Amino acid sequence: MDASSNQSSPVVIRITNLTRTYRIGSEKVQALRGISLEVHKNEYVAVMGHSGSGKSTLMNLLGCLDQADAGMYHLNGINTTRMNASGLAHVRNQQIGFVFQSFELLPRISALKNVELPLIYSKTPFWSRRKLAAQALERVGLGDRMHHKPNQLSGGEKQRVAVARALVGQPSILLADEPTGNLDSATSEGIMQLFERLYAEGQTIIMVTHEADVAAHARRIVRMRDGQIYSDLPAEQDPDCLRFKSKASSAQTEAR
Repeated sequence: MDASSNQSSPVVIRITNLTRTYRIGSEKVQALRGISLEVHKNEYVAVMGHSGSGKSTLMNLLGCLDQADAGMYHLNGINTTRMNASGLAHVRNQQIGFVFQSFELLPRISALKNVELPLIYSKTPFWSRRKLAAQALERVGLGDRMHHKPNQLSGGEKQRVAVARALVGQPSILLADEPTGNLDSATSEGIMQLFERLYAEGQTIIMVTHEADVAAHARRIVRMRDGQIYSDLPAEQDPDCLRFKSKASSAQTEAR
């Protein structure tokens, strides 16, 4: 899908003047300084920034793992700003799929049972969740590995299981935190191709990364510094992505 067409799609995420301050000992650290952002249905957004830029804090707020000190966060029209812990947990389970750098799989159970976990929390009946989990693993190309435990899978396969788990509840947004951070370059490319396919199927994706080659797969690049958004551009206009794509194109030409 063309990124420009998404601007006429429904707004999935709307944050307005969000601030977040942490106390570390006697010191206050202002992680977010009144940021505002909209993400439409079926956008593919990469959030970039150096350590301490606020990108991880933003991801935690978007994922309803934390709450802002001030400002508003609406997810699919739901105002999450003053929800209690139970309300936030419900929103996470119904609306958000998480993919982490370290996979976060339970080692003693199969890929199928790992993928089922979000459905157990949502009280989906056994046979329904078994069927949905199997379908999610088929979707990420692991239909023949669903009964393997994580220690029987490669790094790329573990991340595919994690993606299947994130997708099994049909979330409004897929939040990926450095999804290729523990993978080699060839395996990383396979995961990014999977994300491309999910985006083409209509999935809204927000990805935190510090790697230009990973961010270049997104259609929109949001850059953060000192708790603020200082750049928000289509990927084809982002200078770093343009430089990466130019180098990649030159390397392919030389290889021929």
